[in-house]
Amino acid sequence: MKSISANLNIMIKAAEKASKILIRDFGEVENLQVSVKGPSDFVSNADIKAEKIIIEELSKSRKKFSIISEEAGVIENFDKKNIWIIDPIDGTNNFLHGVPHFAISIAHKFENEIISGLVFDPIKNEIFYAEKNSGAYFNNQRIRVSKKKNIEDCLFATGRNKKIYEDLKTRETGSAALDLAYVASGRFDGYFQNNLNLWDVAAGVVLVTEAGGKISKLDLSIIENIKITAASNSINEKMLKKLNKF
Repeated sequence: MKSISANLNIMIKAAEKASKILIRDFGEVENLQVSVKGPSDFVSNADIKAEKIIIEELSKSRKKFSIISEEAGVIENFDKKNIWIIDPIDGTNNFLHGVPHFAISIAHKFENEIISGLVFDPIKNEIFYAEKNSGAYFNNQRIRVSKKKNIEDCLFATGRNKKIYEDLKTRETGSAALDLAYVASGRFDGYFQNNLNLWDVAAGVVLVTEAGGKISKLDLSIIENIKITAASNSINEKMLKKLNKF
């Protein structure tokens, strides 16, 4: 395995431990106790259990780090410069409907920069991770964004957009974290989405940039209503022109 920082190692171990719960509960998805969290946003026991495990594991080694998490919200600890950003299940609706496309997302923010992140798909056993100035990796293999030059050949990911961009080939997968990981690994050529939360995109930001891609400028002090675009350098400008008023 490539040499990684102690913090990323902690993140990977936390994700792997939580994934065991998710895999088990996904197998019994019909029996899950589901409570309403919003009109189209459900949260399961699995979400809460996975988050608890991740927070416990991260806190064992880094008790002073603060936390931003989907279920627990903002937890301010002694160290406010170092923050874990956690999404225990990115793709909750997929999970609840038995669709095997969701991921655990964990990022480490220092001051106003994401310095490491991972996106772990437990069902496919695929882990994407990156650290600032150290490159991006998929299952320990170095990854790069797509090399395509013609936008007509490209496939883009998006979701929950009222406007349909008919001249772009798009997919709506239901997981922002995996969409960004797929851009980093060249599976998707670009991604655009609005109305996201910080925990949806934090890990993906460092993945795409370390894989040689471009991410729209983000204010990482904002937690909600985030708008993001991501693509390879060769496609980014062309994609933004097509999106126009996105």
